[in-house]
Amino acid sequence: MELRRLWTVLLRRRLLALIPFVVVLGVGLATYHRPPPAYNVGIRYTAGQPPLAGSGADYEDDRYYPWLTSEYIVNGLADWAKSGTFAAAVSQELARQGLQVPAGAVQGSIAADNVRSLLQLSMTFGDRETLAAMIDAATLVLQTQNVQAFPFLGDGATVVPHDEPVINQIPAGLRAALELPLRLILAIGAGVGLAFLVDYVDPTVRTRRELEAMGLEVLAEIPKHLFKG
Repeated sequence: MELRRLWTVLLRRRLLALIPFVVVLGVGLATYHRPPPAYNVGIRYTAGQPPLAGSGADYEDDRYYPWLTSEYIVNGLADWAKSGTFAAAVSQELARQGLQVPAGAVQGSIAADNVRSLLQLSMTFGDRETLAAMIDAATLVLQTQNVQAFPFLGDGATVVPHDEPVINQIPAGLRAALELPLRLILAIGAGVGLAFLVDYVDPTVRTRRELEAMGLEVLAEIPKHLFKG
């Protein structure tokens, strides 16, 4: 089918082709809700234990063992911070402050990693004030309850935050911005396909070329303007 023929079909069936687009646009605008805000906060921590007397007797630098221990502790804390046990402890701490945040929501908000012997803890939540309480509770749990996760540390590890918690709002994701435009593009494609389908099954003959393609000889052709008026 020639491009001119395709264009003619689209012009003839333009209203039909626009129906899916109009429907999707109307439903999308009627049901549109602004994406809920999301906030993020991140803190870096160091962790370790004081060196034992004589721990570096066989080494020129007696800071070797404390530094190595710190690395292992930070690695373990990063894994613990992503666990359900840690999330439950944070949830319980929040409950003592009068905030009800389920452990599952706490665990889903946490991202933890260790970089260069630093524990990096990041939390994301939909309410700024609750997130501030969550990061404070997480810091308190890290500092006061790590011995429960690592009983072999004896008195526990000393966890020191390196940053003040700064809460930032996260911009809406690309998916939220592109959802309606993508639906409209699909609707346009559906409308074009519907227009071609209806034109294909329509038995009406409209042009001389269609008659000739059927093997019929055209004896005369009446100009369209004669039917106007």
